Amino acid sequence: MVQKFLTQLENLAFKFQYRYMKPKITRERVGRHYAFFHPRPTGKIVLDAYSRRTRTILVTGVFDILHSEHKKFLRAAKNLGGRLLVGVETDARVRVLKGSGRPVNPLAMRLRQLCQLKIADEVFALPEKFATEADRLAWLKKLQPDILAVSASDPNLPAKRKLMSCVGGRVIVVLPHNPKISTTKMLE
Repeated sequence: MVQKFLTQLENLAFKFQYRYMKPKITRERVGRHYAFFHPRPTGKIVLDAYSRRTRTILVTGVFDILHSEHKKFLRAAKNLGGRLLVGVETDARVRVLKGSGRPVNPLAMRLRQLCQLKIADEVFALPEKFATEADRLAWLKKLQPDILAVSASDPNLPAKRKLMSCVGGRVIVVLPHNPKISTTKMLE
């Protein structure tokens, strides 16, 4: 008898409470035995936003003659959200990669120009010893980037994916290939 009375009293209390709450309910889900005040996965949303702010995005390249595609590339990488680090190849490495006439601009000037764009959070020279996969892997293990941003024209994409998977990161293509604009074409 007491149990039945308490159940009826609880039902009555719920009806009064619900009637009071109903005009104020937005996205909440309320029922007889439940109340969900955050039907969205708020925890996941907050963690994703935090992750976007705290992740590290790495970009590497020569950046010899800074042109519009370089700027688009850097902005696209920065738009992934997080701290953007830009590693610039040394003069000696550029000569090995691009030929004896390169770089046109010395490393110090290339670093200064990238800093002046104010897109990257940090700009630095890549190590001199960077020719082998083992060298690059050791360096990536020290740096621990979450994302390596590349352009679609990157010839080393498979190797970079492999290296990033070894350090728990991933490669994201942030810019489609534009065959009309490149430093090499500008110098021809």
